[in-house]
Amino acid sequence: MEAVNLGESAVIATSSTQVDMLQNQLGNSVNIAIEPERRDTYPAIVLAATYLYSVEKAELDDVIAVLPVDSFVEDRFFERVKQLEKVLLTYNADLALVGVKPTYPSEKYGYIVPFPNQCDHEIMRVSHFHEKPQEIQAQDLISQNALWNCGVFAFKLDYIISRLKTTGLPLDYQELKKEYKQLPKISFDYEVVEKANNVVALSYEGDWKDLGTWNTLTEEMQSDIIGKGMLSEDSVNTHLINELDIPVIGLGVSNAVIVASPDGILFSDKATSPRLKDIVKEFSQRPMYEERRWGWYRVLDHTKYEDGQEVLTKRIGVIANNNISYQMHLRRTEIWTITKGEGEYILDHEVKKVKAGDVLKIPVGSKHAIKAITDLEFIEVQYGNELVEEDIIRICMTWEEAVRKVMI
Repeated sequence: MEAVNLGESAVIATSSTQVDMLQNQLGNSVNIAIEPERRDTYPAIVLAATYLYSVEKAELDDVIAVLPVDSFVEDRFFERVKQLEKVLLTYNADLALVGVKPTYPSEKYGYIVPFPNQCDHEIMRVSHFHEKPQEIQAQDLISQNALWNCGVFAFKLDYIISRLKTTGLPLDYQELKKEYKQLPKISFDYEVVEKANNVVALSYEGDWKDLGTWNTLTEEMQSDIIGKGMLSEDSVNTHLINELDIPVIGLGVSNAVIVASPDGILFSDKATSPRLKDIVKEFSQRPMYEERRWGWYRVLDHTKYEDGQEVLTKRIGVIANNNISYQMHLRRTEIWTITKGEGEYILDHEVKKVKAGDVLKIPVGSKHAIKAITDLEFIEVQYGNELVEEDIIRICMTWEEAVRKVMI
């Protein structure tokens, strides 16, 4: 997007758990509309629209383009996206989409089906949509000049804001976050796109791939194995991705994807891997690994005892010249054992240097923070009767402000 000068105007809609990772990768200046919870693409896009309207002060006549983050494309695809504004206004359409000209009858993608007998096959008025057809149906759709639906669409900001007005929900971003549960849990395609009457599609001919499933992602991997592990010679068209420190071995396994991470283990036939999204909806557990703006952490163990007490052990890494926020907890005691590097440490009204081998005890309710002078790692052991990430009161984020508060 930067290559076609779209980066500065971009807003990323994501959940709160992804914010630190995004800032770690893209910097703190990136605009982020934070979803209070996961509720599918329609609520996410509506919330992002209120961010543009109330925070960025966008005009109601401004044209907004929505793109998924998991597309694998060339820069000229984004040039096509830039043309959506002109197409939308020229055709006086409610929605303008980008559709990819199919290279084969795929069963993996949805199709945008145009009205018949249109002279222009570059910009077409849309008749209807067809979700993931069988190969024979897909071939027939292609003969009708149908395009792959890549989930890219544009509309005037007022198109969404006016819908929100009819519901009586707030137009202000911060206020809508408080009432986010009132928005229906449904995709933007089902709630808006497939119900719209005046839709046009702009065709794109070039490389495009949806990397939102394991079977498409593995097609772009340069190696069959990432991480510790082995696949036998008779394991054909199988990929192994291992984020753990222990090896994973696949014997005589074909057309499969094997993934091992701190959050779980997946063993799936590639053809059925798109069903994963529906299955994991039934699972709910805390993340076992997270990237943060200051570094990362990995949960090593979480034990719950019969008396209600819990012990949670983490390995935490802080990147040099970064710091964990000045904070306190109301339900847990923490013990930090520094295993690597040097840093500065605040506990209530004391600031001191720390290094590998130091052990630090943080009582319940104590204000604390740590800054890495060099890359720093420590083992954190939490003790309490309810160990959750929400048990945190952040007093300030920067080290300089934390030190000033200590000196008061």
